[in-house]
Amino acid sequence: MDSLITAAARALAAGDPLGALNRIALRDDPPALALRGTAMAQLGDLDRAKLLLRRAARGFGAGEAVARARCIVADAEIALAARDLTWPPAALDAAQAVLARHGDVVNAAYARHLDIRRLLLIGRIEEAEGKLAMLDPTPFPPATRALHELVVAGLAIRRLQSRTARTALARAAEAARQARIPALTVEVETMRRTLEQPAARLIARGETRPLLIEEVEALQASKAIVVDACRSVVRDARHTVALATRPVLFALARALAEAWPGDVSRATLLARTFRAKAADETHRARLRVEIGRLRAKVAPLAAINATRDGFVLAPRGRREVVVLAQPRDEEHAEMLALLADGEAWSSSGLALALDVSQRTVQRALDELAADGRVQSFGRGRARRWMTPAAPGFTTALLLPAALASD
Repeated sequence: MDSLITAAARALAAGDPLGALNRIALRDDPPALALRGTAMAQLGDLDRAKLLLRRAARGFGAGEAVARARCIVADAEIALAARDLTWPPAALDAAQAVLARHGDVVNAAYARHLDIRRLLLIGRIEEAEGKLAMLDPTPFPPATRALHELVVAGLAIRRLQSRTARTALARAAEAARQARIPALTVEVETMRRTLEQPAARLIARGETRPLLIEEVEALQASKAIVVDACRSVVRDARHTVALATRPVLFALARALAEAWPGDVSRATLLARTFRAKAADETHRARLRVEIGRLRAKVAPLAAINATRDGFVLAPRGRREVVVLAQPRDEEHAEMLALLADGEAWSSSGLALALDVSQRTVQRALDELAADGRVQSFGRGRARRWMTPAAPGFTTALLLPAALASD
């Protein structure tokens, strides 16, 4: 590899994309195209970066399988940064296998981390944990170690394990300091700030207050019956009743929990659950049926008793009943929570992460855009959505570090 390519790769590894471009901006050979693509990704021009990396991958010959695999890994990271979750994971798996077979341990591990981060975004937590357990971060260089600890922290946050998350972030911060990559340090700090922000709201006995992740963790371990509006489940420390596929039953459970220890009138339940402005006997009959179904579902946790005006939740044992809700009680709260990460999402990526149809996502995005709460750029399949505050950095790519060692 010539001296300009080596110098550009080292500049990128140190987080200096402009320094890299100064050396190879006018070159069109495959190694230069790969470095230019990585530099453009670090500068935030993801569309241009994708084109350059794909040109580079096509330009490498049959005997340059490792270089082509590195381009595929970089292209996958750009897709992840653009929240294009439909990018084919099989291509990343194949690239990871090529890198591992040729002894490129750093980039093979990085490809595995990308796969795990994608699984986290689409909610496949168990699969992500299984793949992460197969990685030993001890021999990794500081930058890779920092990314590994960020993934560990992300898993811990989703598992509501605050102590594990904070410990992993402390290790990530130290590794990022050793790597001397500013973007990596910013990413660690951004995740650390999420732990200081309200993770949910507690609704109990008619009062509402925000909860930090440690408080949510303590609530889950308590004896209270929790109606979890973030995951559409009703649970205590020993039992979990999943109602994500039964929205009517969950709406009834939440209404009863919010009113506890009081009852909820039949008129209120009809209005909240069926949105019936003028209820007739058909609505009332359906309410009786749905209450019976909910009573059977939550029987291990509580009884549902009829009162003169409606129904009341009666927990088994002397326990509190609380509702755990999103930090903000608003329509499309889950979508706004995803967009709050500051990255630009595709509608297909949002649909995959939320497990709903792309048409449902598009309708919600149009409503939010009309209110000025989200904005889009690009057209057609390149269209992306984000909150009005633009991201200040892109995730650091490790392709240049590997090139520098060639």
